[in-house]
Amino acid sequence: MDFWDTVKPKYRDIIKKYLIDKDEKILYQGQKLSRKLIEHRIAPEEIVSLHKAIMMEGDHSAEQLLDSFDVLLEVMIAYGLAYREHQILRTKQMALKNEIEVAASMQQTLLRTSIPQIQGAEIGAISVPARQMNGDYFHFVIDDAQNVGIAIADVIGKGIPAALSMSMIKYAMDSLPEDQLRPGTILKSLNRVVERNVDPSMFITMCFGVYDQREHTFCYSSAGHEPGFFYHAESKEFKELEGRGLLLGIDKNTEYREYLKDLAPGDMVILLSDGVTECRTDEGFIEREDLTGLIRKYIDLPAQEIVVSVYKELERLQEFELRDDFTLIILKRFIK
Repeated sequence: MDFWDTVKPKYRDIIKKYLIDKDEKILYQGQKLSRKLIEHRIAPEEIVSLHKAIMMEGDHSAEQLLDSFDVLLEVMIAYGLAYREHQILRTKQMALKNEIEVAASMQQTLLRTSIPQIQGAEIGAISVPARQMNGDYFHFVIDDAQNVGIAIADVIGKGIPAALSMSMIKYAMDSLPEDQLRPGTILKSLNRVVERNVDPSMFITMCFGVYDQREHTFCYSSAGHEPGFFYHAESKEFKELEGRGLLLGIDKNTEYREYLKDLAPGDMVILLSDGVTECRTDEGFIEREDLTGLIRKYIDLPAQEIVVSVYKELERLQEFELRDDFTLIILKRFIK
């Protein structure tokens, strides 16, 4: 049943009741109906045609025909007022949409980072926002000793507040000395920044790790971030990365423990946001084993091709509609 099949009997009933009772409360029903007409894009001339068709269905006196115009007049006045209100709201929405588009473009510029080319290993990364503004953040930095810092963060929340928080993390990261890439120290510093500047109702999870190109080690700390994986090439097994830690912004005196992993040829470190593990299908959330199964499916590809392939698979499973920001990073040591 389409909208017209519903509105015709309603409009007919309003006219019938009004011609009998002449009650102004009935005219109010016509006002409410006019809003529905606008929602379904019913043109004014269609309303007039509907009124004419209803009044021609039976024998009506000249007085009844005249009285019926009270209903039509009330509907059309309410239609005009509602249409004007609708246009004002639409104009405001368009202005807000344009502002958000500009803000999203600025955010992409502010948070832009380049994937470093490193010796003996490669890095693949992809980050896709569920909406225009991204509540995820990832960043790479190289210190004087050519150690590669890898940061991934996620704001518990979405939209503009989350995006602003990510921008703050970016600038806080840029202000830290690049010759002191100690994961625990960096998270401790960022935690104090967040505690002082972010609303108490918002929290940020983060993982920061440093890859030593000479020793082939990955040292990392976590601030309540979604646990990543370590892939051991020799045993072909995925293990969950240790380390939870307290979220940024809860306690300014929090200390963050550091963990160390040795990367043999073929080993991988997988970092991700909860938008990856919380992908939802018709059957529910995917299991972490499903995710590692997808990574295993493309494991022989370069790191960047792995993250893109996994994203496309999960996007398809969700019918191309992300429910949360999606960020996936893979550090893969070359096989000799």
